[in-house]
Amino acid sequence: MRAVCAGKSAASAEGKRGDGCEAGGDGGHSRAQERGRGGASIREGPLPARPALAAARDPPPVPGLRAGAAAGPRRVVRKKHMLSCFQDALVRHTSLVTQLVSQDQRVCIHFISVLFGLLCSMEDGSVTNLCIEVLIQITTHLKLEQTIHCLLDECHKELCNMPSMRGSLATLTLLGKLVDAIPALADELVMEHGNLMEHLLRGLVYPSEGIQASVCYLYGKLYSSPVAAEMLSGHFREKLFPLFLSILDGAQTKELQINCLGLLRQLLKYDLFVSMIMNQDGMEESAKNIEGSSGNTSLPLVLKKLLLSRDETLQVASAHCITAVLVHSPAKHAPAFIHADIPEFLFEHLSSSSEVLVWSSCNCLTLLVEEPLFFSKCHTVYGIEAVVRSLQGSLKMNNIELHKQGLLLFAEILTRQPEEIKLFTSSAMCRDAGRALQEAVSSPVLEVAAEALKATSAFLRKDHQSTPPVQYGELRALLEAMLNRCAEFSQTLLSRRPLGHASSRDSEKAILQRGKFLLSTLEGFRSACRLAIEFQSEPSAQENPFTAPSAKKEDTLEAFSEFLLSACDSLCIPMVMRHLEQTTHPALMEVFLSILHNLFVIVPHMKEKFSKKLEDLVLGRWMRASSSFIRLTLELKARFCSDLSHSALNQVCSNFLYYMCLNLLSAPEKTGPPSKEELSAVSELLQHGLPQISSRSPESLAFLSDRQYMEGAARQRQYCILLLFYLAYIHEDRFVSEAELFEAVQSFLLSLQDQGERPPLVVFKASIYLLAICQDKDNTLRETMVSAIRKFLEGIPDLQLVYTHHPLLLRFFLLYPELMSRYGHHVLELWFFWEDSSYEELDDVTSAGQPALPASLVVLFQLLRSIPSILLILLDLIYSSPVDTAHKVLNSLRTFLRRNEDIQVGGLIRGHFLLILQRLLVEHGASPSGASGNLPLLLSLLSLMQLRNVSEQELDSVAMKLLHQVSKLCGKCSPTDVDILQPSFNFLYWSLHQTTPSSQKRAAAVLLSSTGLMELLEKMLALTLAKADSPRTALLCSAWLLTASFSAQQHKGSLQVHQTLSVEMDQVLKALSFPKKKAALLSAAILCFLRTALRQSFSSALVALVPSGAQPLPATEDTVLAPLRMSQVRSLVIGLQNLLVQKDPLLSQACVGCLEALLDYLDARSPDIALHVASQPWNRFLLFTLLDAGENSFLRPEILRLMTLFMRYRSSSVLSHEEVGDVLQGVALADLSTLSNTTLQALHGFFQQLQSMGHLADHSMAQTLQASLEGLPPSTSSGQPPLQDMLCLGGVAVSLSHIRN
Repeated sequence: MRAVCAGKSAASAEGKRGDGCEAGGDGGHSRAQERGRGGASIREGPLPARPALAAARDPPPVPGLRAGAAAGPRRVVRKKHMLSCFQDALVRHTSLVTQLVSQDQRVCIHFISVLFGLLCSMEDGSVTNLCIEVLIQITTHLKLEQTIHCLLDECHKELCNMPSMRGSLATLTLLGKLVDAIPALADELVMEHGNLMEHLLRGLVYPSEGIQASVCYLYGKLYSSPVAAEMLSGHFREKLFPLFLSILDGAQTKELQINCLGLLRQLLKYDLFVSMIMNQDGMEESAKNIEGSSGNTSLPLVLKKLLLSRDETLQVASAHCITAVLVHSPAKHAPAFIHADIPEFLFEHLSSSSEVLVWSSCNCLTLLVEEPLFFSKCHTVYGIEAVVRSLQGSLKMNNIELHKQGLLLFAEILTRQPEEIKLFTSSAMCRDAGRALQEAVSSPVLEVAAEALKATSAFLRKDHQSTPPVQYGELRALLEAMLNRCAEFSQTLLSRRPLGHASSRDSEKAILQRGKFLLSTLEGFRSACRLAIEFQSEPSAQENPFTAPSAKKEDTLEAFSEFLLSACDSLCIPMVMRHLEQTTHPALMEVFLSILHNLFVIVPHMKEKFSKKLEDLVLGRWMRASSSFIRLTLELKARFCSDLSHSALNQVCSNFLYYMCLNLLSAPEKTGPPSKEELSAVSELLQHGLPQISSRSPESLAFLSDRQYMEGAARQRQYCILLLFYLAYIHEDRFVSEAELFEAVQSFLLSLQDQGERPPLVVFKASIYLLAICQDKDNTLRETMVSAIRKFLEGIPDLQLVYTHHPLLLRFFLLYPELMSRYGHHVLELWFFWEDSSYEELDDVTSAGQPALPASLVVLFQLLRSIPSILLILLDLIYSSPVDTAHKVLNSLRTFLRRNEDIQVGGLIRGHFLLILQRLLVEHGASPSGASGNLPLLLSLLSLMQLRNVSEQELDSVAMKLLHQVSKLCGKCSPTDVDILQPSFNFLYWSLHQTTPSSQKRAAAVLLSSTGLMELLEKMLALTLAKADSPRTALLCSAWLLTASFSAQQHKGSLQVHQTLSVEMDQVLKALSFPKKKAALLSAAILCFLRTALRQSFSSALVALVPSGAQPLPATEDTVLAPLRMSQVRSLVIGLQNLLVQKDPLLSQACVGCLEALLDYLDARSPDIALHVASQPWNRFLLFTLLDAGENSFLRPEILRLMTLFMRYRSSSVLSHEEVGDVLQGVALADLSTLSNTTLQALHGFFQQLQSMGHLADHSMAQTLQASLEGLPPSTSSGQPPLQDMLCLGGVAVSLSHIRN
């Protein structure tokens, strides 16, 4: 602060009062002069320059006064008036007055002498002040060296001629103001008027604080010149130093105190004087030789005294002086102030309402905290509350400099506070500090926010947080404010990008500014990460111990750690990547990668997931090409660390890659983690190799391809490079050419073979994967390379150790016969073990709506099409693999066979399956069900293969052998072996119904010869009504359908029967009368059996109807219907009617077919009974119930067949002639081309029945309908696609034609 001359303020005040007095006197004096001149007109305004100058040089006499009274009050007023007029003229007409005065140098010097004499002779303070001002003004305007020297000489003479310093005030004041106006005079005064210093010392010891103040003011001006200060250094050391401090210590007036402090400020600019002043021993030695000085006075104590004063100006000046001392060397000079307890009073001043005093105190304290003694005295412990309160209050003001200085002080305290001394002694104070920082980082002023970021980084220290409890919620709010402010600043700069030809310098400055702010933000976030790591070892910091047990625990370390991970993902990474788009700063990337490294430790349960996300993160929006963090880190190392510079960045990059690689290797996408031994080996490899990698991708590829002899360190470096490429490729970051990498990996493996080395398992795993991924479709490995790979594989105990789940790796092993023959089975087993089962539902999708296949299945299916022998390996896998894996293989094969019907692999599969089945029956003949849990899967595949066969195909020898083996297998099973029996029954059923009649006969003969199968079927049929331990309904359906088929074939071909099947008719009818829930297919299967038996008139050699318990005596009609009884007929008819009402299409077809067979059976034995059954009134109700199912329901095939049946037995009570006419009219209006073949066949039968009975009265209608039917050939009679006859309904093999007809 610039010191102010004591006389200056006084002169200014007196000058103002003098000007006012002189204004009245000036007017009266002018009028008197005018009257003396003979009544000349009165002139207003000041005197012109010439009269004023003359009057000042030689004032005219005043009439009526004696000569001796010239020095009286009126003379003083007159002189003051003249001076005032001259000053006014000088101000208004500066150039004119200056020209007049400078015309004659003698006149000028004389005029200066007169003014100086007037100054020395006057005792009136206002006049002396006015004289000083006029002298200063005219001297500075003239700029004549002679005039200045004259004035200096006059002053020097005046001081030399004074016996006492009593009248020296005006002269000293003039000298001080002159040097202030012309700073160059300081050097001249010291050099040419050296003995003037002795007079100044006399004035300094003179008992007048006004004179002392003037002397201090002049000293201050002299010491403001570096040259003068150097020449006066000895004077200060020997004479001025101790005397000056004593005067400052004892000063009573404010002007002396201020001028002393002003001199002190000038002295404190020089290190020499600071050392002298702060040297207590030197001061005591100098004080002994100087009168009036006290050796016990020290600067810290003097300034402390001023700090304790209630004068704000003195307090501010004192703080400035302390700051001026400390800037030279805080470590050297701070202890003296600390021992004087200066910090205590500075902390107290922080609560002042004066912004200047608060700022000065903060500035001073900022320098004091650099001394460790400051903290050992615990000043910060009792002062931190004042700092926080002051910061909170200042942030509500608009003083940006005060904000910055307060935050700077807070940051320094937080940074330098020793860990062993707790800074915040209460949770409330810690919370207030955090909230103050939160408000500061949100400041719209960038400089304030930047200082707040530094303070926040220092605040996030373990010893600064109150434990317990740690206020994680407050910390989270602080970090959110910090990150949001940084994001806001980044977005502001992006939105303000200049358009067109903007200044590149401004753009670079903005980028640099944003980089610094982002760096500070990241440093704060890194501090938060370190804090979370340190708290992991503190049990008391895990959560708030004062939280109620029932309350939701949100303020926990775990929640805070997850917040850090989320904030880094959503804010830090995007901000850094956006900044990387414009520039790359090593320090910023060092902090950023350090944060990512810390997050691996902070959230250990999510480190693998976080690593995958980092590697999968696509940065194409921020970088020129899409990239991953592996690529980003390698590029940083290559750019900044290749010449051993930025070693810290290299270490951080290496640490980050190390942890990221280990995490990715520890938790691969779909394969098991490596063993601890493998991870340990990889860890050692990465630790030694990663710091050595600082080359770009082309150089790394060239190094990997080098086949010269490799030493251990170079080989480890190759291993690291290969692992990095491997992990990058796994996560789709292919930042090197596939073709080049393919060649490089081959050269690497051949180099290992040449040197007789075996790479670590994980390295060989990476090599195999990269070869498989980078191999072009048209490019294959050389035979030598394949042999080398096989030799490496032979030394590996388990292929799983080097397996990576990828379709192209599967292709790699199956493409080369040398590898497939040895490792194909194991690779496929691993493939299906790790493959998802999400495509299991694909085999149930119809071909019309086939969804897109997964990429993995596409590759597998391509291999199956080109290498069918792989199917044999898959069959072995279905049989020998674990159940889950076998299911996946089966589903894949099902999907393949359904989607590739053009590929004929049935013979290949059936032949291999026959070998498996034969081996199983030989090895586990007694109990084949316990041989393998996967046998049902193989049988399911076999039945599927049978379903793919074209109808009417002859059964070859393999097929017949399979029938024999499967029937033999079934004979060795019990009814509870549902998983084996169901696919076996399906296979047998489809084999019977999907071949030529001759083959059907041969197949039926083979199956009927299996006694075990027949016994099993008998047991199954008996379990139809069982409630407990009964097999599931689907297997019973297959058993009834097989029995019906066997019976039909045996009866048709008169085949030999080795085992008769006994069936209780009452139990069969009971099953139809009381059907199980959701068992329509079972009822249809039983009806199919009954229809077959009725058509054979119960004369089958295979099936024998046996009575259920004691039978009543047969009635007459029972004898006619034998072996049926009339009661059984009624029961069957009622059951059929009830089943028809269910309106299930397949079940209705079976019911109508059974009813047809029943009426035929009855008609052959008793036409009256047949007519009676067909004419039951209930039949009409049944028919109209079915017709009420919807529009054109009469065109359903089962209803047409039912009406045909009733018409054949002339049941007019069921269907009248008029109703028949209505049906015909409806048929005439229908579009016959939309009907199915089954419906058209039923309609043909209906017309033929009507024609045979002559019921078509309207011949034109009959001819039209008949022509329409005949115009539709059987193959094209329907616009609807033909229904597939062979289906699998609910796991049951069904032939629709078998059930329908």
